[in-house]
Amino acid sequence: MRGDITEQHVDAIVNAANSGLLGGGGVDGAIHSAAGPSLLAECKRVRRDEHPDGLPTGEAVATDAGELPCRFVIHTVGPQHHEHSDGGVDLLASCHRRSLEIADGLGVTTIAFPAISCGVYGWSVDDAAPVAVAAVREFAAAHSDSSIELVRFVLSNADALAAFEAACSALE
Repeated sequence: MRGDITEQHVDAIVNAANSGLLGGGGVDGAIHSAAGPSLLAECKRVRRDEHPDGLPTGEAVATDAGELPCRFVIHTVGPQHHEHSDGGVDLLASCHRRSLEIADGLGVTTIAFPAISCGVYGWSVDDAAPVAVAAVREFAAAHSDSSIELVRFVLSNADALAAFEAACSALE
């Protein structure tokens, strides 16, 4: 769907974070801004206690959601396209898979994803969408007992929405 991920009334939203987890631009900045100062405090705790060197690319971690209308923010670090000969396809798929694994572990039933790694990380939405959709479908097929009932991709513009709709149609 086209929309603002910070306004989603789901159990968890996924943050396209940087490895420092302390906010940034794009989706990351919007989520931190909308969540308020408690999200930054949670991220500082995660950095101190769990990931002192930063969250590795392709991994994910959950925090409370602060003032957002969801219960959790699942932070994941997507690959920067230029750093990998294939753009980091496996790492981008891992972002989605690890986010879903963490969400399932928390008992999440509804989750919303942005277009991870698109924008400043250099992925075109046309290339990222099929990887994201395939990773979600593979997770669903392999985890029929998962608590997750709804996965929503929330895209900020019409081009991104069209790319994700095309990726969903191509895999049907």
